Amino acid sequence: MTSAVVQLKKKDFVSDQDVRWCPGCGDYAILNAMQRIMPELGVPKEKIVFVSGIGCSSRFPYYMNTYGFHTIHGRAPAFATGLKCTNPDLTVWLVTGDGDGLSIGGNHLLHVIRRNVDINILLFNNKIYGLTKGQYSPTSEVGTVTKSTPLGSLDRPLNPLRFALASEATFVARTYDTDLKHMQQVFKAAAAHKGVSFVEILQNCPIFNDGCWTENLAKKVRKDKVLFLEHGKPMVYGADKNRGLKLDGLALEKTSWEGDETPADVFVHDSTVESSVLATLLTEFTDPIPVGIFREVQAQPYDEALINQLDVAKDKSKGQGLAELYRQGANTWTVE
Repeated sequence: MTSAVVQLKKKDFVSDQDVRWCPGCGDYAILNAMQRIMPELGVPKEKIVFVSGIGCSSRFPYYMNTYGFHTIHGRAPAFATGLKCTNPDLTVWLVTGDGDGLSIGGNHLLHVIRRNVDINILLFNNKIYGLTKGQYSPTSEVGTVTKSTPLGSLDRPLNPLRFALASEATFVARTYDTDLKHMQQVFKAAAAHKGVSFVEILQNCPIFNDGCWTENLAKKVRKDKVLFLEHGKPMVYGADKNRGLKLDGLALEKTSWEGDETPADVFVHDSTVESSVLATLLTEFTDPIPVGIFREVQAQPYDEALINQLDVAKDKSKGQGLAELYRQGANTWTVE
């Protein structure tokens, strides 16, 4: 007799822990979006793991009623890789921030992306260190005045999406904390992707960097300052849908027109093209700022390739003892 399938709801993914972020923090909306999409994935709670490092975003595993690991600063990618490779049936989410992921964790993040481990990476970007009370981060703008840069930051900011694309991420996307519907769409697409998925979430820190995305995301300017990327559709934006991007040589440029008909030279977005060149060009834009899926291509996940390789090694070594395994091959020698 087979047991009935239990239909989970959002409340089933809400933990019993008090959510302790500052009032108005964008993390609340991100958590809400994640808890909403979980039942739609059709994955049992015991097959889901959230892994984090250190930072405000890294409290995420406490608030999800699933398995979770709150690990050490910048090293969440290593833990997530180990989890997925030893238990490939798990759905693994890695939650990090612009400080945890791109500063102390930059090297670890690079390698989990280039290996194409089948995990979902959420990077919260508020352009500041929040948990340690307002120091500049790798994504802070030049001139940002903080407790650690009282005369203004001299560092050129790192672009998270360009970092992911340069690391050959097979799924790269961006969303933002004040659009619940868009976040859910992007999260579900990331979960469905086989291989590494990297999602940057533009997120406000009302205490230490309030309004860091207001220039683009404020309600009164959003229609003219945000370009929603849709695969197979022209790159059109603006309140009247009369602005867009066109390809001019090796660059994307802004264009506008009169009337309702979109000109033929407005570039059509293709997230599935193998080359990451056009996706990288899109990361250069801040006005409008593109959101949505930049790249979505297929490649064998690292964890799958590793398990296949281990199976081959086991078949080759059947019947051999430990001493034989130690001494096989040409790279052995005898010391007399």
